[in-house]
Amino acid sequence: MSETPEALPRLLLVEDSETQALELRLLLESKGFSVERCATAEAALDHLNTRLPDLVVADHHLPGMNGDEFARQLRLSLRTRALPLLMLTGARDGERQGLESGADAYVAKSADRDLLVLRIRALLRERRGSGDGPGSSAFRRGRVLVVDASATYRTFLAGLLAHEGHAVATADGHDAALAALDTEGAAFDCVTIDLLGTGYDGLALCRAIDARRVAGLAGREAGAPTFQVVGIAGTQPAKDFLVDAFAAGADDVVSKSDGEILVMRVRSLVRRKLLEEDDRRIAGEFGARERALERARAEAEAAEARAALAGALEQANADLATANRKLTDAQAKLVQAAKMASLGELVAGIAHEINNPLAFILAHQGTVERILGEVAADPASPDSTRRLQKCGDRVGAMRMGLTRIQDLVLNLRKFSRLDEGERTRVHVPEAIETVLALIQHKLGDRIVVERDLTGRTEIHCTPALLNQVVMNILGNAADAMPEGGTIRIETRAAPETDLIRISDTGPGIPEVLREKIFEPFFTTKPVGSGTGLGLAIAYSVVQAHSGSLSVEAAAGGGACFVIGIPRQTG
Repeated sequence: MSETPEALPRLLLVEDSETQALELRLLLESKGFSVERCATAEAALDHLNTRLPDLVVADHHLPGMNGDEFARQLRLSLRTRALPLLMLTGARDGERQGLESGADAYVAKSADRDLLVLRIRALLRERRGSGDGPGSSAFRRGRVLVVDASATYRTFLAGLLAHEGHAVATADGHDAALAALDTEGAAFDCVTIDLLGTGYDGLALCRAIDARRVAGLAGREAGAPTFQVVGIAGTQPAKDFLVDAFAAGADDVVSKSDGEILVMRVRSLVRRKLLEEDDRRIAGEFGARERALERARAEAEAAEARAALAGALEQANADLATANRKLTDAQAKLVQAAKMASLGELVAGIAHEINNPLAFILAHQGTVERILGEVAADPASPDSTRRLQKCGDRVGAMRMGLTRIQDLVLNLRKFSRLDEGERTRVHVPEAIETVLALIQHKLGDRIVVERDLTGRTEIHCTPALLNQVVMNILGNAADAMPEGGTIRIETRAAPETDLIRISDTGPGIPEVLREKIFEPFFTTKPVGSGTGLGLAIAYSVVQAHSGSLSVEAAAGGGACFVIGIPRQTG
């Protein structure tokens, strides 16, 4: 998968020659780099104020500010002092031009272009471990490990580096070098390896050291810089050897013939690593101060918010208590209004049931009085016996009407006991029959009531359970079948629950409405025909018993209400 432009390493090329700039740009972009170009050092410094690249490639000979001054300007700024800088130098005295200027590496303009790409990749690899974050102490000496099979050259190079102020350790071969790297606390900034030394394979050792460096990165704090590897070779190493050295993990390859140049190169590497650590330390200190300031600001804002929230909560609690009282009062009034509406409907039905027998009692009473008067006036009349027989029939009908009125009064007395609020043992079949008798005016002859009362005869509950709940459900079932139908009442005894099922053959309740029918004021009846509180009150009564009230589709296509009452002793 090809890299996106944002993922490409970003290079800033500082070159005044249009021809050489175009050539280098085409080369570097073909190797997978993103390149921006400035013609002068002054323009490059302005560019660095807005955006930092991953690496700067600059010509030593520039118009105006030359490469030396440009490098010093980079090292003076906290923003850019750890930025890798590769200097393009002349063929003569290229090493001194590149390293004394403060650059991290140099390449002669006449050098093979593949070597230029190798040096750039090596510098970018060096920087891979650097980044923002807290560092170590502000000032310390550089730590260098010198690996060389020659005791004379080890002593010579260690002396030069120690004279530069570095803390130097030495190793004479493969095993000693790896042991030094594995020693606890041996955190080196730079390792020099004689790649052509006798007694060990320099390239193999370089690969082994690079493997430890890569493994160490995984265990380091994110962004912490790691040590650099400098390979030491002959006076003019071949290109193939240089390619192998960089592939083995070397960050630079320096000629062994000039110790001063080697020391300058190590100085450059160690200096940049220490600058990176210092940048991390400074960034960490600034970050810690900013975090402390943010914490203090957040704590102050949180304290203000808590104080405001406490006041708001206190006021909200007072408002909520007031609203709750009003809601409770309104709910009590609504429940009372619903009960009064039910009572009014019940009284109207009972009055109708009493008026019917009372009307024919009064009519028969007039007939009986008239016949008795006629018989008394003419006892010898031949049809006196027939008239007295008719009078007896009328008296029997009057007795039947009076008995019907007596039964209604008895049921009213039973119903009044069902409205009590304390829990007691309630005789289920008797209570259901009482409710059916009182709503007979709603049922009439058009609705058939089927009973299957095989459950427990008595349950422990408040009598209002069978008063309010059963009467509301039966009344709704009767209203749902204006043309007539069947209501079936069943009682069942489950292991821990007593069940009452009331089903009808009406139109049923759509599934989308089944969760809403128990909400206060929800009704499917026409406006003015219902309060929408009957089932809501029934639901609350069942909940007070820790029971359940649900609705499902009946076998005949209508609705089936299921009342579940947990079994209790008492």
